[in-house]
Amino acid sequence: MKVNPKATINDSRTTLMGVNHIGLSVKDLDSVLALYQNVTGFKLIRREVIRNNASADTLFGYAGIEYEVAVLQGPNMLFEFVEFKHNASEEAVRMPVEGPGMTHTCFQTASNDSGYDRFRDAGADILSRGDGPVDLGGYGVTYAYAYDGEGNMFEMEQLDAGPMSHDPTKGRWISQGHSMWMTQVALVTHDIEQLTLWYENIMAFSPNRKARINDNPRLVEIADEDDASLKGSWFQMGGTTKTLELWQYLTPQTQAYSGKREVTGFGYSYSIEVGNIQDEYTRMKGLGVEFVSEPVLLDDCWQVYAHDIDGNVFALRQWVDAGSRYSVVALDK
Repeated sequence: MKVNPKATINDSRTTLMGVNHIGLSVKDLDSVLALYQNVTGFKLIRREVIRNNASADTLFGYAGIEYEVAVLQGPNMLFEFVEFKHNASEEAVRMPVEGPGMTHTCFQTASNDSGYDRFRDAGADILSRGDGPVDLGGYGVTYAYAYDGEGNMFEMEQLDAGPMSHDPTKGRWISQGHSMWMTQVALVTHDIEQLTLWYENIMAFSPNRKARINDNPRLVEIADEDDASLKGSWFQMGGTTKTLELWQYLTPQTQAYSGKREVTGFGYSYSIEVGNIQDEYTRMKGLGVEFVSEPVLLDDCWQVYAHDIDGNVFALRQWVDAGSRYSVVALDK
């Protein structure tokens, strides 16, 4: 696995632009949306019911699909919640910290306005041990995991003044009235070398970091797993505020996932915005990526869903209006 500390998605020879949204398929839209909207302060920009829509049927690979969607806008990406009617009788399952799959996304704040405190006070089920976020390495960043009411895991990361000063964008967001932002797509795999190489090939740029964490009692506290150890790799997916994070837990061992996750199944997905979705669809298909359909126009953007080599769900997205305020170009400013 080759690492280039300076590599970002801007180095890709493709039209890939960055992570545009985190998706979350839920059982009860009202309750899940209320938690995240109240804690994050993100703006609700859309909520509607979709039915009798041929493009939606094609996109999700499900005839006669009906769902309700709600979209929150954070300062650097969108958070999209979907309640599919056909999942009404399904049971939501709590995601293990060791996966496999897209185990979580991350909410980041300044330490003096802690997201951990806000989520805890709103009733989130804190996974990490202790009565506060955990200082993993003494570098001014604290971490903790928690679950929402349906068992979706998320990370809360707090930055002291030093780390906050490394990126003036975050200070500007705070001055504009934002106190929280999202940073991460976190995939946990049974074979990190294989998954890292797959994403490096598909995205055409290198990971910027890799690590192995053993015998760290702070990791044990964060993951709530005795003797926790893992390997990780990271891709910078737009500026310094968006990351594709890959983990392989060695203890407890991450097991392989059999098959492919349902596109409409409970849990996380994410999208990568592209400049030319038809070109990227053709290019990735030539590299062996398995797509649910051809790209379709739905609402204000072209979209298509796919699976990575571990069966995780992701999408490509291209806004019809390249100058859309919801494009990564606008969101990353």
